[in-house]
Amino acid sequence: MKNFFLTVVGTLVVPGGAVVLVPYLILRATGESASPVVGILEGIAVALALLGVSMVIWVSGAFVTHGKGTPVPIAPPKNFIAAGLYRFVRNPMYFGALLTLFAEAAFFRSPWILLYAGLLWLALHSFTVLLEEPQLERRFGQAYREYKANTPRWIPRGPRR
Repeated sequence: MKNFFLTVVGTLVVPGGAVVLVPYLILRATGESASPVVGILEGIAVALALLGVSMVIWVSGAFVTHGKGTPVPIAPPKNFIAAGLYRFVRNPMYFGALLTLFAEAAFFRSPWILLYAGLLWLALHSFTVLLEEPQLERRFGQAYREYKANTPRWIPRGPRR
């Protein structure tokens, strides 16, 4: 139950803040329209945002059920997760959050949200390469190295056999 609670709070605070609160603040600060004209682009953006949010929720659940931990650093997963969305991309939570942000940038036609999404990607990429992946290699050894060799970091693709 503790892992479930930490996961819910961690998911609401970090990815939730990054994809809901910050774009809202950007829209307020820039005076961009918070109620755009709805057309085909906006419909596609909504579909992509829902896909991104679904990915974040699924991955949060996988931390608890498969990983026996949380996405919160104080209670990391005990088990290495290479199932579900992790078969297609190494960072499905980050990918889902970024997909949501890029969809919001399209929906609101906001260059500022687009810039924020690009900067967030750069920060996540740096964090992943410099800190997260080396730490995962130390924790999970050869299993993670093989996974890393066969699964792309950012652009999803079908799993290799």
